[in-house]
Order: sequence, then C-alpha cells, then structure tokens
Amino acid sequence: MTTEVDFDVPLRIADLRAARDPIKVVVGPQARDRVTAARTFLSTVLGDDRAVYGATTGFGALVGYAGRADLRDQADNTLAHLGAGQGPDLDPEVVRATLLLRAASLARGASGVSPHVIDALAAMLATTFVPAMPRLGSVGASGDLIPLGAAAQALRGRGHAYLDGVRMPAAEALKRAGLEPLPLDGRDALALVNGTSLTTAATALALDTVRAAHRAVQVLTCLLADLLGSDTQFLDARLLRAYGHPGTVDVGARMRRVSDGLVASGRRPLQEPYSIRCTPQLLGAAEDALRYVDAVVAADLASVTDNPLFFPDDDLVVHGGNFFGQPAAFAADVLSMVTAQVGNLAERQLDLLVDPNRNGGLPPMLAAGPGRQHGLQGVQLASTALVTEIRRDTMPASMQSVPTNLHNQDVVPLGTQAALRALDQARLLHLVVGSLALGLRQAAYVGAREPTASGCAGALAAVAAVVPPVDPDRPLDGDVRRAADVIADFSVLSPESGRT
Repeated sequence: MTTEVDFDVPLRIADLRAARDPIKVVVGPQARDRVTAARTFLSTVLGDDRAVYGATTGFGALVGYAGRADLRDQADNTLAHLGAGQGPDLDPEVVRATLLLRAASLARGASGVSPHVIDALAAMLATTFVPAMPRLGSVGASGDLIPLGAAAQALRGRGHAYLDGVRMPAAEALKRAGLEPLPLDGRDALALVNGTSLTTAATALALDTVRAAHRAVQVLTCLLADLLGSDTQFLDARLLRAYGHPGTVDVGARMRRVSDGLVASGRRPLQEPYSIRCTPQLLGAAEDALRYVDAVVAADLASVTDNPLFFPDDDLVVHGGNFFGQPAAFAADVLSMVTAQVGNLAERQLDLLVDPNRNGGLPPMLAAGPGRQHGLQGVQLASTALVTEIRRDTMPASMQSVPTNLHNQDVVPLGTQAALRALDQARLLHLVVGSLALGLRQAAYVGAREPTASGCAGALAAVAAVVPPVDPDRPLDGDVRRAADVIADFSVLSPESGRT
C-alpha cells in the first residue's frame, strides 16, 4: 500500500485513481474534530425535538410524514426502498473512487454523520472490498441515491460485493476482508446516499483520461507533421496570438516544443489539410473547455454534497439542495463534446496517414506488402467504429430533465448519466489515440522519413519500444492498447525532461 490520502487536505484526481487499489486513508485530528462536533450538535437538535429531514421525517415526497421512531430502524427505512437499481455493476475503479469521495465529503463535518462511518469507509478502502453498485437508477438530483444505497447496504453486509475481483454475498466479502458490518442510524444512512459522489468521481476519472488523450494527440500531430515533412507555419506563435484564445496559444507553445527542430521537406502542399493545419485551434478550444471542467471537478472534490447540513457554531440545521449535481452534469456533457471532436481529429489523421494520395506516397493502409498484407486496414475500420460510437452518444444529458418523485424532484440534472457516459467515451478515445500512434509507428517502418525533431523522435521511439512493425499481418488489438498506454504516459512528461 503506497498511497496515503489525508482528509485534512483537498482530494485530487490522482487520489481517486489510486483508490482502485488498497490505499491508506488518514482521518486527521481536524477532520475528526469537525465530524464529532457536528454529530454532537445533531444529538442536541434531536433532543430539542427540531425537525431534521431523514432523521425525524420520511424521505423525498414523503417528507411530510413522520419517520420511524427508532433511529436504527430509520436506516432500514432509508435504504430498503432504494434497492431498485438495474443494469450491470459499475466498474470497481469507479465504485472505490466514489466511496473515497463520499468519505471525504462526510469528513468535512457538515453532515452530522457518526465518526465510525468514516472510519469504516477508510477501513474498506484499505482492502480490496468493492460494493456491487448498479449502473442504472440515479437521476443525479437528490444525490446518487440508488447506486449509493446499494453501496451502503453492502457495507452493512447486505446485497453483493467484490473481494479480489470475485463477486459474492456482501456479508461473506466483509468477513473475508476482515471488516465488520457497518451499523447505521437514519442520519448516517441518508448521509451515505444523499450526495453526488458517483457523478463527481466518474466525471473526474473521465477528465483524467481525456486530458491524457488530448495531450497525446498534440504530440502525435507533431509526429505526423514530421513524418510527412510538413511546414510548421501553422504553429507560429504570432499567428496563434492573433487568434486570441488562451488555450490555442498554450497548445501551440506545447506543440512547438515537441516539434522543435522539425525541418520541412519542401514536398508538401503550402497548406496542409485541416486535420494538421487547424490542430492548434481545435485542440486549443478543447483546452479551454477542459479548463472549465477542471474547475468544476476541483470544486466538487472539495464540496459537501448532502442534505441537510449542520453548522454547530451557528446553531443551525439548514435544509437545501447541495445534492443537486448540475455542475458536474454540465461539465460531463462538455467533456463528451471535447471527446467526440478530439477523437474525430485522431481518426481523420489516421485516415490521412493510410491514404497513398495524401501520405506522401507511402503504401496504402501502410501495408508492408500491399495485397499480400493489409497493414492498418482492420485498425482503421475499428477506429472508425469507435469514433462513431462516441459521436452517437454525445447528445447532452444535462438538459433531459424528467420530473419524478411526485414532483418533489420536478427538475433533475441527470448528471450520473452524463458522467458515466463521458467515462465510457473517454476509454474509447484512449483506443482511438492508440490506433493513431500505431499508424505512425507503422508509417515510419514502411518508408516515412526519420523524424527531424528530437521530441517527435522520442515519441516514435516510445511507441516502437512496445509495438513491433506490422510485417506480416497479425491481430493488432493488443498493440493498439499498448500504443495507447505508452503515448498517454509519454505525453505527461514535463517539457524540461526533453520529452514533452
């Protein structure tokens, strides 16, 4: 166990990534004091017979009715009716990131949750235990109720869970992991489910994957230009400053570092196709959009998503809508649009590369022996299928509101759908980028010139180290994945390292 997460400092996307494996969660003294103070205040409030949603009342549209008198029964009352999820189980990586984020939200001390709930989540995250959470059922409005309800039940030993990747009854998984079933009262149960942690976790993981792909396409575009011998006027700093968009200026600067030393062959057209010439503008616009998503995710990672919230210093219980996932819903839809256009760019670049009429005379489909071999023909077909799959699902989810819950939830953001869809698309984009990287590696093998820029040469060498030439034909699915992984890692190296 190498990763340690401290709830006294803000969460990072890297922490969510790390949570796929066992991690150490530190509930520091500041977090513990906050949680204890809010829990003590809740006891005072309930002793004063003040109304507290979910502790003294029913849920959702039934808030006007009294809840169960026994707070432990109230936990059953909260969770049982949420056992209505459908569809496949969510990816364990997403579930564990979700529960880390839920624990961090509760540890901010505004939820009135029992300290042992956070300790139990921390203990779970130190093992390979993963609650089985259904994908379908949340509208992202009153939190991710149904998926999180399944997680809460699994922590109590009900429903199902995974341990070491094996699905089994949750009670058995807890026992094998050395964990105790989690006791909950009504407030604890509601606090576990009444937040947008799944929506935020999926959006954050999608953002991380799209960011890596976006950086990788910048590198691969430079390598494409170098292999073809393109003129680099399209990256001119004066040109891009005149365009006036910050993302374009910054993307152009990065691409100039990668392509520093590129010598044009003089045999290409004065103006390349848009899939090369307009990349700083396209990827720059994507950069500006991704910065918006960055800001939303950063705010969500530091957010308290729950209802009600408790403020002991002000003697206040405040009922409101902090469980409404509209920010992440909008952000995930923006991420989906970025993914579709960056994927389309990479697919068009691969199309250019395999076409002998546009690739400078390289063999069709980059086949080492056209006719006897077929080179990248299958990879291009698959890449086209991946891009169309991304594009087919790019309709915004965040404006598809459908009233529910007796019109208590009369507007909903559908952020969970937007976020999970964005994560699916991000994983497909990763493969499209790997397809392009594989194509560039093969182009170098079948006759493209040697790269003249050291950054481009480094990128090519990184891919060539894990992907041998396609000669003769072979299944390339694994090669696409390896190329995608290595170029994503290559793309995050700092400019100062000499490999951007």
